[in-house]
Amino acid sequence: MNVNTPVSGPKTLERGAPQRPHVQMKRTRTNSHRVPKWAYLLFIILAAFVCYRAFQRTATEGKAAQAPARPALVAKVVTQDVPLYLDEIGTCAAYETVQLQAQVSGVIIGRHFQDGSDVKKGDLLFTIDPRPYQAVLDQAKAQAALDQVTLKRQEDLRARKVIAQQDYDTAVANAQKSQAATESAEVNLDYCFIKSPINGRIGLRNVDVGNLVGPSTGALVTIQGLDPIYTDFTVAENDLPLVRKYLGGPNVKVETYLADGSIAPRVGDLYFIDNAVQPGSGTVRVRGVTPNPDRALWPSEFVRVRFILDILKDATLVPSQAVQVSQSGPFVFVVKPDNTVDLRPVTPGQRQAGDLTVIESGVKADETVVVTGQLALSPGAKIAPQPYAAQPPATPERSAAAKSAMSYE
Repeated sequence: MNVNTPVSGPKTLERGAPQRPHVQMKRTRTNSHRVPKWAYLLFIILAAFVCYRAFQRTATEGKAAQAPARPALVAKVVTQDVPLYLDEIGTCAAYETVQLQAQVSGVIIGRHFQDGSDVKKGDLLFTIDPRPYQAVLDQAKAQAALDQVTLKRQEDLRARKVIAQQDYDTAVANAQKSQAATESAEVNLDYCFIKSPINGRIGLRNVDVGNLVGPSTGALVTIQGLDPIYTDFTVAENDLPLVRKYLGGPNVKVETYLADGSIAPRVGDLYFIDNAVQPGSGTVRVRGVTPNPDRALWPSEFVRVRFILDILKDATLVPSQAVQVSQSGPFVFVVKPDNTVDLRPVTPGQRQAGDLTVIESGVKADETVVVTGQLALSPGAKIAPQPYAAQPPATPERSAAAKSAMSYE
């Protein structure tokens, strides 16, 4: 038994020997699932960075919320009746033009006007020597008187039936012929006194006293009627559909003014519109009649014309500076009750007098819009509003500028 005991010991050890490697392997697997220390450090750094960014953003928003209000000029959206129009360039033309010519031959013995003066209908302008024609008239009157006496005698004899019918007929014809000669002589004598046939302004004379004139001499002087005066302009072919839409309406007018604004715009009536488009230019001729009591408008003078087609009732208007443009189109900044602004897309129309622009859609009456200072604003920004002083009405501008109705700051 004692001999076998040491032998069994080693066997027992051999049976338990395989268990040690099993324990070591388990410990090795447990150590492989541990998080490295550098991972903890990285997590802490990332968490600190996120917290810092959140704090920085909160501080920035707080500063933005506490930013001072920006000063800006504001104006109310208004409504009023405004014209729908086309702006063109035209010229004036005399309402009447008369070139005076001599109807009888003779020597001019009198000139009764000053060059460039205003004359009235019936004013004496030239006098041709009337003596030859006065003599012819006197002779014709004498012959007419004699023929009348002869006719009276022939009538008495005819009543007593003592003359032939042919003698009586000859006396009647002679009386009529002498009467016609007298009237012709009176007309020729009247032609010696050349008078103005119209009211107007006389031009520079072409003849002086002492010149021999006649029907073939040419114009002695030209007279032009200036009140009223014609305004001639053209309308582009592309605008014809709009013109035809309102043509014949009660609000169609022609407004004429000078480019330098030296006279107030004058409103006249449409007188004529051509029935065909001019080849090559693609335009239609139009003529208006403009009052000109002070003779401020002259023939052949270049003028600006506003062809008014209709009146837009209760149109929405804002100052032209309020309308801005971006890549998305025209817009305005609308002021809210808390003095913050909102970007509002709009559809601008024509520019009107007083530096106002029609807004077809986008804003309503009594809303408030920013007029100046838009570059420093963004949606939601707070402003310190100040009233905008409207500019006085100005002379209307060209159609292209009026149709854009957009100002760039």
